[in-house]
Amino acid sequence: MKNDIKEILYTKEQLDIIVKRMGAELSRDFAGKEPVLVSVLKGAFVFMADLVRQVTVPCTVEFMAVSSYGSGTETSGKVKIIKDLDTNIEGRHVIIVEDIIDSGVTLSHLMEMLRERNPASLSLCALFDKPERRRARVDIDYKGVVVPDEFVVGYGLDYDEKYRNLPDLCVLKPEVYTK
Repeated sequence: MKNDIKEILYTKEQLDIIVKRMGAELSRDFAGKEPVLVSVLKGAFVFMADLVRQVTVPCTVEFMAVSSYGSGTETSGKVKIIKDLDTNIEGRHVIIVEDIIDSGVTLSHLMEMLRERNPASLSLCALFDKPERRRARVDIDYKGVVVPDEFVVGYGLDYDEKYRNLPDLCVLKPEVYTK
């Protein structure tokens, strides 16, 4: 796997600092509100696990699986719900926990769908933001870092279901995904 990596953008240690800051922000802003954190699978599971351990207020966790990519590197523009929430979020403070905001197509659709379920509030928490690729407007309430317009893997992010287990955020060599 390491031979497929062009460079490391953020080490695990740097990511730990960023996630700790984001957990503190959520804890401050949701004090007394018992939010439900909704992880968008599969990519956000590593971030969600680390983030929830940094949140100091009572909270619950939920998981959704949505897709607009398949096995490619470009969004198809068609969002598919693969796994929906198990919990009613009406009147709850909901925080969507996402690994990366790229085109914004998936998150824009997901947020619209969740708003229709009448949560008390709906916030978006994303570890990585790639604004150069945005095709749909999404407002990120809690942002980790901006990443360059390159194909990134590791820390839960994949290419064709591989590389999620890398501890760092890395740039994948183009020849790996352009074969």
